[in-house]
Amino acid sequence: MKFLLTSAGIKNKRIHDTLINLLGKPISESSALCITTGLYAIPGGAEKAWQFFSGQSTTPMCELGWKSMGVLELTALPSIDKERWVPMVQETDVLLVNGGDPLYLCYWMRQSGLADLLPSLRAVYVGLSAGSMVMAPNIGEYFVGWIPPGGGDDTLRLVDFSIFPHLDHEMLPDNTMAAAERWAAGMKGPAYAIDDETAIKVVDGAVEVVSEGHWKLFGS
Repeated sequence: MKFLLTSAGIKNKRIHDTLINLLGKPISESSALCITTGLYAIPGGAEKAWQFFSGQSTTPMCELGWKSMGVLELTALPSIDKERWVPMVQETDVLLVNGGDPLYLCYWMRQSGLADLLPSLRAVYVGLSAGSMVMAPNIGEYFVGWIPPGGGDDTLRLVDFSIFPHLDHEMLPDNTMAAAERWAAGMKGPAYAIDDETAIKVVDGAVEVVSEGHWKLFGS
């Protein structure tokens, strides 16, 4: 699986061009499935999900001109036959995974069976904020909100680094570089702090930062 892990979606031309390169074809010829499950564990999540689907958010992903687009609701998947949804996921070109609470999203990725399926998919995985963080080994105590049944901050370990998104965001005054440095000091492996103009591309384990903004790698 190919990953494009963003802080805030397809925010600039460099990230947009990288997405097209990963797809290997135009967006207008590509199918997408959207996942907003992580939003439901934060205040106003239902409204934020609608904004994402309808292209009214400030994090461009759904409104890019996809050939087709569907919704994959992870909380529904355990109650339906896998034959109803697994082939659809296997055939799609891209998964657009919104943010919210990373541990809640991780929990439902595991409960639904999607986590087990992800490594075998041909699709491009495009994460946004928590949708990117969930691919890491863990998120760090700084980002723990919803607490999973077993506790802890472990996530899916599909990439070998952790992510501090929304660096120096005007609406998130606590997300400073100093805060990112303190967070990174508690992480066990490489950790990136990225702003909303930055994404991380991962293909076959090779990591590349794609940015028109600023970022920092800790623990390299």
